Amino acid sequence: MGNTFGHMFRVTTWGESHGDAVGVVIDGCPPGLAITSDDIQPDLDRRKPGQSKITTQRKEGDKAEILSGVFQGRTLGTPISIVVSNNDQRGKDYDYMQTKFRPSHADFSYQAKYGIRNWKGGGRASARETIGRVAAAAVAKKILSEEYGIEILAYVKQVWNIVAEIDLSSVSIDDVESNIVRCPDQQIALKMIDQIEKARKSGDSLGGVVEAVARGVPAGLGDPVFDKLEADLAKGVLSLPACKGFESGLGFGAVAMTGSEHNDPFYMEDGRVRTRTNRSGGIQGGISNGEDIVIRAAFKPTATILGNQETVDEDGNASTLEGRGRHDPCVLPRAVPMVEAMMALVLVDHAIRQRGQTGSLV
Repeated sequence: MGNTFGHMFRVTTWGESHGDAVGVVIDGCPPGLAITSDDIQPDLDRRKPGQSKITTQRKEGDKAEILSGVFQGRTLGTPISIVVSNNDQRGKDYDYMQTKFRPSHADFSYQAKYGIRNWKGGGRASARETIGRVAAAAVAKKILSEEYGIEILAYVKQVWNIVAEIDLSSVSIDDVESNIVRCPDQQIALKMIDQIEKARKSGDSLGGVVEAVARGVPAGLGDPVFDKLEADLAKGVLSLPACKGFESGLGFGAVAMTGSEHNDPFYMEDGRVRTRTNRSGGIQGGISNGEDIVIRAAFKPTATILGNQETVDEDGNASTLEGRGRHDPCVLPRAVPMVEAMMALVLVDHAIRQRGQTGSLV
């Protein structure tokens, strides 16, 4: 329950933070797609822990192994199973919190729902679960790029109160990957890194915003009423660990505008309907309009901090909890490929649904 995402392109993730492995099963991938683990690995490397001084120091290779659904380098149309082993497990680091609830973690809510929980590193609620999403999205991205000409790119727009202003039309993957915080603005990136380092050294944490753009999306993707494109994007992105907010287009910024200020005027360009502005973020009426799709995701500060925090144990007794283990002082740099992943999974699902419904993408 709740572990499968998508309609036509369906992914089911499995595994816990300190179990033997994590992974994903993809169902609905079209046959004949050229895919190997080499196509999956780059995004897993962007997501993996221990990649810089501002991420958790857990050391994992996160090497993807394709177990099924691919033969001689091409997809069969049958379920694709991908597994990644957990090699740097330190479940003993969490022995001290077997019966205590970490503030702002999923410990209490999981216990309330199931009556049992895996207390080692957060279990299923850990961001390690997103390995399966990112692996599946690597397949989705290849379909979107090769068959539909769609490109997805995300980056860190804000850390704490430090905000970058980025030109969405020109930002590239090289710009994003040019520094460890994944902010294309080099000067702002230095300030972000410095602030994250200060938080880490003081045992605290920071939140922020990831912005993402999908280029080349044709008009017509999305379904009324409950499967609106931005509604599915919101569900996908908000399902990411630590994500607490979502907006598309100008989002909440639109509330301070009038209709005449916010509306996107139409015009014709080379036989194609375009909008002169893109305040709608490429989606109108829940359906793509052919402009770039722009979304933002807000992530809270990492819940695990090193100072003593007030809590209770499973019996309701007042207690104090001291944060330990290996954790990101800021999830934003590693959240970038995760946001891209959910965007890709939503778009490929809607593209395949559109083709099934009309016989073509547009």
